[in-house]
Amino acid sequence: MEKKFNLNTDLIPNELKLILNILNITDDNNLISVKKEFQNIDWNFFIELSIHHRIYPLLYGKLKNLDWIPFKVSKTLSQLYKRNTFEMLRLSSELERVCGILNENQIRLLVLKGPVLAKDLYGDLSLRTCGDLDILVSINDLETVDTLLQMQGYVKQDYINMSLNDWKWRNHHIEYYHKQNRVNIEIHWRLNPFPGNGPDFEELWLRKRESTLTSFPIYFLGREDLFLFLVSHGARHGWFRLRWLLDINQMLKQKIRWDVLIKQLQKYQYYSVGGQALILNMELLDLPFLKEIENLVKGKQPKKLAQAAIFYLERMINLHTDPVPDDVAIYHKKHLFSLMTNRQKCLYILSFLHPYPLDVETLPLPKPLHLLYFPLRPLLWAWRKTRKHALS
Repeated sequence: MEKKFNLNTDLIPNELKLILNILNITDDNNLISVKKEFQNIDWNFFIELSIHHRIYPLLYGKLKNLDWIPFKVSKTLSQLYKRNTFEMLRLSSELERVCGILNENQIRLLVLKGPVLAKDLYGDLSLRTCGDLDILVSINDLETVDTLLQMQGYVKQDYINMSLNDWKWRNHHIEYYHKQNRVNIEIHWRLNPFPGNGPDFEELWLRKRESTLTSFPIYFLGREDLFLFLVSHGARHGWFRLRWLLDINQMLKQKIRWDVLIKQLQKYQYYSVGGQALILNMELLDLPFLKEIENLVKGKQPKKLAQAAIFYLERMINLHTDPVPDDVAIYHKKHLFSLMTNRQKCLYILSFLHPYPLDVETLPLPKPLHLLYFPLRPLLWAWRKTRKHALS
């Protein structure tokens, strides 16, 4: 099977294409030859892109000995690299502290990303960036975890209206922030938000791996479960950061049980999304073709999804920073829908018939009468729309 999928990357900035070329080359002599292919580089934009995509630690390792890179660029990347190393050590210390407290209270947990992921995929904390700590617990332990974190000075950043039980399946995590420690922690009880699916906590716990990052055992996802999580997370965010694709690239250097993984992707409806991630890696990060993935990247859908993700690399799109430009928001909403299987699309559409907490706020009813929100939902939705239009 042909490795190249001929994605249209014409609108990707030259500065990002240069970054991709540098990341793909392992021979220093070839790094020098890259210089001849790219002229008129805006080095300030080059630095901005390396920060936006969170790949400056890896870039610094490639560029620190090259004399054709402007001194300003090398110096900036060096400073960012050193700062990130200290930041990862700081987050590792806080992760160990929080996990220790949860372990002392018999809370089972799985670390999803952060320093543990850096250690597993890159073998070195300094080679990956991390903005927060992500921990998965059983939904049955959420209340206890909430109490323990607040006792440690963490403040809940998300308000989830729990008047209806829909929060358990519509949402998938709660964010906490410690003002003094300047650390964000996301406590997950699901791998993905609705209509995404995934193994439940008990399944993931049975397949867990032990990290050597801390002085006592902490656990993280099994290899195939981690691949499924990283693929679904990256796709949901449009792969707008190259770091997520690089994580997948690093994973593929490890030993993966492809028969197990393919069954997982099929079971939880991420088969085409898995193909999307692999095609993007082959096209952008020079992933060699693997016989095991041939069926995953076959057909129109994986390539179509991969091409759609190129949109997020054509400009510095950040879906985490409000306000998101209108054209990006509209595109992303459509792209999210295109990632769904037909079954997921049906569930997503049907979910609009289920009452929302906003319905409770619009027409408060006693709990025994909450069933009435189902037949009343279309009327409450129409009333809110009419009122909003009248106010505007």
